[in-house]
Amino acid sequence: MNIIKLSPRQEKIIKLVRDNAPITSEQLASRLNVTRAALRPDLAILTMTGILEAKPKVGYIYSKKPSHSLIYDYIMNIKVSDIMSKPVVVDENTTVYDAIVYLFLNDVGTLFIENKGLLIGAVSRKDFLKIAIGSTDMHKIPVGIIMTRMPNIIFVEKDDVAYMAAKKIMEHEVDSLPVVEKSRDRLNNEVLKIVGKVSKTNITRLFVKIGENK
Repeated sequence: MNIIKLSPRQEKIIKLVRDNAPITSEQLASRLNVTRAALRPDLAILTMTGILEAKPKVGYIYSKKPSHSLIYDYIMNIKVSDIMSKPVVVDENTTVYDAIVYLFLNDVGTLFIENKGLLIGAVSRKDFLKIAIGSTDMHKIPVGIIMTRMPNIIFVEKDDVAYMAAKKIMEHEVDSLPVVEKSRDRLNNEVLKIVGKVSKTNITRLFVKIGENK
């Protein structure tokens, strides 16, 4: 599984290193008729992905690791708990009008609904738009009436891989996912406590962080 498409020059660098290792950056630049500065980005990518290994005072050698290994391992080790943010939550008895105000004051796309501290549903901007178009009195209807109820809410847990959260957001075409902790009630039924959220914004921040190599 390759997650980076290599450029023609990067492919040439790999062949040169494989055939002539150890080889220095000066030697590579000479063989490719480019400057060392021009090669730096290519060498950085090839070493970051594990295709090449840089040996101090020796040069570059070809690694036996698969080309995707370092980035893939890095991404698959990022947990939901590493990127999640605070959820915006309201009680199911909150009026639709107050919930809309709360949604926009917090600048989010989804409100999560709870009852006695447990997650029971979610409402998106689309849900609010649908009821706003009608003739319903939003000052009287509780948000619990229009929410999407459990078990129809897609969620993740803190120890889940962030990549899987991003995949769920794409597959289900939602703005965000609640992060939950599972437990059992007195009747031994599974209940969910919301402890965070993962949104498209969280995923975008992660992508930028990886791009900046921070």
